[in-house]
Amino acid sequence: MTRIVLETVEMHTAGEPTRIVVAGWPRLEGATLLDKRREAKARWDHLRRGLMLEPRGHEGMYGALVVEPDHPEADLAVLFMHNEGWSTMCGHATIALGRWAKESGLVAGNELRLQCPCGLVRVEIGQNAVRFESVPSFAYRLDAVVPTREWGPVTLDIGYGGAFYAVLAADEIGLDVRTTPVATLAEAGAQITEAAAAAIPLEHPDAADLGFLYGTIFTDGDGAESRNVCVFAGRQIDRSPTGSGVSARIALQTARRLVRLGEERVFSGVTGEAFTGRALRAARVGPHPAVTVEVGGNAYFTGEAKFVFEEKDPLRWGFSLR
Repeated sequence: MTRIVLETVEMHTAGEPTRIVVAGWPRLEGATLLDKRREAKARWDHLRRGLMLEPRGHEGMYGALVVEPDHPEADLAVLFMHNEGWSTMCGHATIALGRWAKESGLVAGNELRLQCPCGLVRVEIGQNAVRFESVPSFAYRLDAVVPTREWGPVTLDIGYGGAFYAVLAADEIGLDVRTTPVATLAEAGAQITEAAAAAIPLEHPDAADLGFLYGTIFTDGDGAESRNVCVFAGRQIDRSPTGSGVSARIALQTARRLVRLGEERVFSGVTGEAFTGRALRAARVGPHPAVTVEVGGNAYFTGEAKFVFEEKDPLRWGFSLR
């Protein structure tokens, strides 16, 4: 009987899982990391579905595939996966990968230079605590008015932190990030992502592959401590505060002059666990003023696994009840 076996290391960051594929995935031949991402989508997406969806995964699963880098400064490269496809950046997984790389002996010191689809990310590794310096983040649109079928015109911002997000206070549509059921937030986020993607064309100066709206982040304001509830991949809820979303929010707060360079903010997710974020220095991305953001959080190991895909199993490539 023909079988495929994929080996993984299991981790979580603020409750959000990272399933790191360490063995068994077919070699990707693309010359660049974005080429490898296209190849993974075209040729091996059934493996992503099999790992992310039931019966091996669940509707909140997230994964990372470690591949060869093409960036001359990178130690490792990674492709990020979730229930619907392949992301361009993931902060919680980057934090997990930093700790995993150090404890696996893949990096000798306390720094990992990680090539992500959005660019090179520098990771500083402690014990549980990890910080990463992300690609330049920027405000793409402020106070954009988006028509929605349920709430009428909704005002939101579009920020980039390795991926594009629609960002708005939950009370803009009468919800509360601390008391509204997550299923309600997920439905609302999916609708707003769809509406914003239709209303606001997105372009990234570096690559066309980066020009899509990844999800919607609901907040409870822009104080020193606030909450991030990110809805992405349809109705998937990030358990963590969303690292790339923290980068996008810091960029938006910087653009609005609500935070200064070096000033730290704290963002909690639905589990109550927090990430920190601060703008380190000014940058530029094409026509957009930008900032380089440092994000910090804690990662923990939860296990190791060997996942088997049997040829005769009709559900070997996964299923979803959504």
